[in-house]
Amino acid sequence: MPDDENSAISAADAKQLFAEWKAVPALVLAVSGGPDSVALMWLAARWRRSLPRGPRLVAVTVDHGLRVESAREANDVKRLARSLDLAHHTLRWSGAKPKTGLPAAARAARYRLLAKAARDHGASHILTAHTRDDQAETLLMRMLRGSGIAGLAAMVRQTPREGVMLARPLLNISKSQLVATLKKAKIDFADDPTNRDIHFTRPRLRALMPALAAEGGDARNLARLASRLARANAAVEVLADGAERYLALRDRDASDAGQYRDISNLEFSNAPMNVRVFDFEAFAAMPEEIQVRLLQRAIDRFGHEGPAELGKVEALVSALAQAGAKKRGAARPKLKQTLAGALISLVDGRIRVEPAPPRRQRNRASQD
Repeated sequence: MPDDENSAISAADAKQLFAEWKAVPALVLAVSGGPDSVALMWLAARWRRSLPRGPRLVAVTVDHGLRVESAREANDVKRLARSLDLAHHTLRWSGAKPKTGLPAAARAARYRLLAKAARDHGASHILTAHTRDDQAETLLMRMLRGSGIAGLAAMVRQTPREGVMLARPLLNISKSQLVATLKKAKIDFADDPTNRDIHFTRPRLRALMPALAAEGGDARNLARLASRLARANAAVEVLADGAERYLALRDRDASDAGQYRDISNLEFSNAPMNVRVFDFEAFAAMPEEIQVRLLQRAIDRFGHEGPAELGKVEALVSALAQAGAKKRGAARPKLKQTLAGALISLVDGRIRVEPAPPRRQRNRASQD
């Protein structure tokens, strides 16, 4: 696909962007009214018209009610959708709005409403208009927050969310290309001033992008970095899967009574379903990144306050290593700690992860 930053996206290019979804029954298009999402709707409609058979397209606008212009913008999207022979629905975020963390709360509400619309219309996917520029900004935000490899992989092309698949067909397309596409088609779009409101993190980072680009950190290179990190993360996940299976088999062989053997994708008779057990010596011999991922998986599965924060899981791995270093003494190492609603213990050479008891019974255990 041509990658001229200022070129319009052709019909042939659009066909490539959406080709993998031509056999699904229906698609929900998330359209706010800004240039990215309006371009998504226009390109998807043109693609669908080129097919003899294909999915039903349903445009959905979420009106968060945070700006006086939002209702008018939703109506503008509705008119454009109808001109493209697309169904359109406006969904409103009702109820009280938080005074802090508003962008995150609005985003969660948006996806919740979009997912409901997808289920109501029998759509398997929600298509959003995230671009290469959004990918670069996401990478920077997560880098500044100290994310691990998984976080720095930023957004992926498809991911499950709220019971449906969230897809981003424009993730390798620049925003300027989308604007050029709309200008060529003579299609208007809304300008959301909150995208420039420096009270929020993303607009502040967006304002830094020209200076970063001058040093080589443009959106293209940052998105490429995110892609490479996603590739590395996928490889580490495969290694973690293998490590988990290895520990499960080791525990099966070491256990006479068939207890504490529950590992993902492996089922053993008499194994309790609410506990994960690792042989400490085998666990400790693994690379630290694998240890972190195995513990985080187990804590997120059995805890009821998750997901567990990466930094706290890393601290737990260090605590286990310190406890294990004391093994040369007369007593075997012990540790008991709660994290994200899970109880993690090291007793008799085994690490156990299971649901934590109610809070009233937990204070003493967390201090052991």
